[in-house]
Amino acid sequence: MSVVLPGVALAQEPGAGQMGVMGQVIFFAGFILIFYLLIWRPQSKRAKEHKALMSGLNKGDEIVTSGGVAGKITKVTDDFIVVEIADNVEVKVQKVAVAAALPKGTLKDI
Repeated sequence: MSVVLPGVALAQEPGAGQMGVMGQVIFFAGFILIFYLLIWRPQSKRAKEHKALMSGLNKGDEIVTSGGVAGKITKVTDDFIVVEIADNVEVKVQKVAVAAALPKGTLKDI
C-alpha cells in the first residue's frame, strides 16, 4: 500500500517501541533513584559510622587497623593513636586507619 500511496505511509505515527519525552524523564528519574538507594546512601551511612568510631576512640580500647594489625590503644591525639601490638611494642597509626573497635578482652583470646 505504501507503493501506491507514499504520503499515507509517511504520515503514520512512529512505532510503539520509541520512548517519548515523558518516558525519558521517568527513566532518568528511576535511574537517579536506583543510584541513590544502591550507592550513595549506603556509602554516606558507612562514612558516618566510621567518623563516629574515630571520634569515640579512647585509651584502653582494642582495635583492628585496615592493615589487619590488632592492638590496644595506649595514647590518643587529634590525628594519631599509639597502639600496643605486643609487650613493649607500640606503633603510631592514623585514626582513619582504624577499621573496627573490638570488644574488651578480644586480644587475650587471640
